Amino acid sequence: MHRLTALLGILSPLLLLVDTAGGLAPAGPWDAFNFAPASKVVRPATIHSTSGSVQNAAGLVHDSSGIAILSGNGSYLVLDFSKEVGGILSLDIEKTAPGAALSLSFTESPEFISPIHSDDSCHPSATFQSDGVQALPSPLSVGTFTQTIGQQRGGFRFLTIVSNSPTPVSISNVSLAITFMPHWDDLRAYAGYFSAQDPGFHDPDFLTKLWYAGAYTVQTNSIDSHQADSSRAQHHWVSWSNDASGGPVVGPILVDGAKRDRNIWPGDMGISTHTEFVALNDLLPSKNALIVMFSTQDPATGSLQYSGPPINAQGSDTYIGWSLIGTHNYFLYTGDLDFVKQVWANYTKALAFLEGQVDSTGLVNVPPSFANDWGRENGQGHNSAANAVVYRALITAADLANQVGDTALSSRYAANASSIKAAFNEILWDDTAGMFRDNDVSNLHPQDGNSLAILFNLTNTAAQITAISEGLTTFWTDIGPLSPELNDTIIPFIGGFEVQAHFIAGEGERALDLLHREWGYMLYTNLSVQSTLLEGFTANGSLGYRAAAGADFDHSFTSHSHGWATGPTPALTFFVLGLSITSPQGATWSVAPVLSGLGAAEGGFETGLGWFGVKWSANGSALTLDINTPDGTLGSAIIPGEGDVQIDGKMVEVDPAGSIMILVGLTGLCEMLNRKDIVCTLPTDVYREHRYLHKDPMWGRNFYPIPRKFRVALLALSSSIWKHKLWLDRLCLLSPGWNHFKHPRSRF
Repeated sequence: MHRLTALLGILSPLLLLVDTAGGLAPAGPWDAFNFAPASKVVRPATIHSTSGSVQNAAGLVHDSSGIAILSGNGSYLVLDFSKEVGGILSLDIEKTAPGAALSLSFTESPEFISPIHSDDSCHPSATFQSDGVQALPSPLSVGTFTQTIGQQRGGFRFLTIVSNSPTPVSISNVSLAITFMPHWDDLRAYAGYFSAQDPGFHDPDFLTKLWYAGAYTVQTNSIDSHQADSSRAQHHWVSWSNDASGGPVVGPILVDGAKRDRNIWPGDMGISTHTEFVALNDLLPSKNALIVMFSTQDPATGSLQYSGPPINAQGSDTYIGWSLIGTHNYFLYTGDLDFVKQVWANYTKALAFLEGQVDSTGLVNVPPSFANDWGRENGQGHNSAANAVVYRALITAADLANQVGDTALSSRYAANASSIKAAFNEILWDDTAGMFRDNDVSNLHPQDGNSLAILFNLTNTAAQITAISEGLTTFWTDIGPLSPELNDTIIPFIGGFEVQAHFIAGEGERALDLLHREWGYMLYTNLSVQSTLLEGFTANGSLGYRAAAGADFDHSFTSHSHGWATGPTPALTFFVLGLSITSPQGATWSVAPVLSGLGAAEGGFETGLGWFGVKWSANGSALTLDINTPDGTLGSAIIPGEGDVQIDGKMVEVDPAGSIMILVGLTGLCEMLNRKDIVCTLPTDVYREHRYLHKDPMWGRNFYPIPRKFRVALLALSSSIWKHKLWLDRLCLLSPGWNHFKHPRSRF
């Protein structure tokens, strides 16, 4: 174990490097914010309300075993499970008589508690009554009633039990068998964690709660492949039915929402797969979802569907691109090259379909028939968001082509990506506004296209990044940005990309401000389930997401557990902790915390290689940074601040740019390899003023790694730190076991 102490003029970094064995996330106070239930069978937490003649309703809550009696037509009780849940409901009929009748209604939001209808999931209805209620079989008989798989409610918090007859009915033992995460026995067995105090918000635990709300949201979106919602696809809309096939796979799939649509939408996975990784390290639902999407390929054109079955929506260039990007995300997090090879023919054909839409301008010209996106308007033509997605698809495709051994194809994909980037800047950049335009015939500056331009590195200069980050704030309200792409819409899907864009711009406090506004509203408003994250909402905070754009003004149709809203969970890990992996499973990694005005943060995640963890604290002028990484991995650390640096208590020189590099465990490596010459006596002219250019497959940026001959030795280190996205200009031998690289600070 080695410690780096930097006595900086602004902050004093103290870097502790330790090796840890693999396993689940460590226990700690953060576990109190994990919304996942301890059992896969849950009972109501409290009584929300009663109406009419109801006796001993409290006997139905989790710590009681009493019997409740409903008497009188229209009497009802409302049970509160305290959080979003979903599954198969059971209750015992203890006593009944001829003519007795019961019905059930469900809702996520307390706004739609009703004895006569549930919130809507089948289709939007201006009367909020498309789903209705579930009537128990008549005549009622003593015994246990249990829903069928199709009758299960995929997402709700409040259950209303209604007597529809004057005849009294006695009930007990109301319980719910959780059906999401069907392949997990322990829903709380997270592989990752996050913890940070947020003094800038009314609840200092907000960031930790938000991280776990995102994690739990994605859990509720991981369902059995044969429990999709068939009601919307069949268009009969009599009642909900959650027993349809979600595609030709067996096992869990990652869908868009718990209540609805319970369908694979690959754009949503552009957020939710990252959440799945940092919190759960369970990529099987994403893998199965990708298999489903490739199974939808049109053999003639190569296009993929907009969504999976049973909805089977058609016509979206962006969502085809997200299927391709999702393939690389899955590979990055798992190292599963066999999967890439399995879908490679479909993958390259789908990418060729998108490449075929690049016109003489150098940009993708989206046809109206493929202009569908997240719900925004005017996605056709030289749309900036669509071109950003295709650019990212090409960058990641270049990496995957290398992985499968096709270097010529990799070079072609990279060249095509470069052409799109050049045209993107030449045609769509508005220097006056300091933002990209929505397309070449529009003066609108979109939230999606500009956020993705930063995230996917379509900018040419740091000044552009700064300007875009500032420009995006012009859309802000007290509860989040109003998207200029869709009227009266605050869209957490795009907000998740914007948060990351601000972090990349070095505007950490601005990113937290956005989290406070948008996610602070959705997590604490009494309209929400306060445990999982909203699909969207409006400028006045109502649940009328897309009310006038396809939702028939049905506020109850909005999903309260939507994976695309979980962008803060990976953002807090990747940027506040600063922890990310840069090659499959974290064989190489990066730590670059954006302090964001916070005093401390800690957390980490697991991959197939083991545990990756970061813990930092800033106290006055001192910064302490602990990094845990698996054996055999390489990494870089970018430490904020400037000044003097100590390694294991020994002062070392810092270059004018304020950066250092340390490599841990070289002596042991030399002895193991019996090759001291590799590490200790490399010719200095190998390094002097040389720049070694390489493409970062993660983001498509250039970086300058350690030369191959030297890097071969480092790959076997038990733990090590190295710097990329910069050039190595001088090697100093401090001791037989340590090497100190001086280099300019990265501008990333």
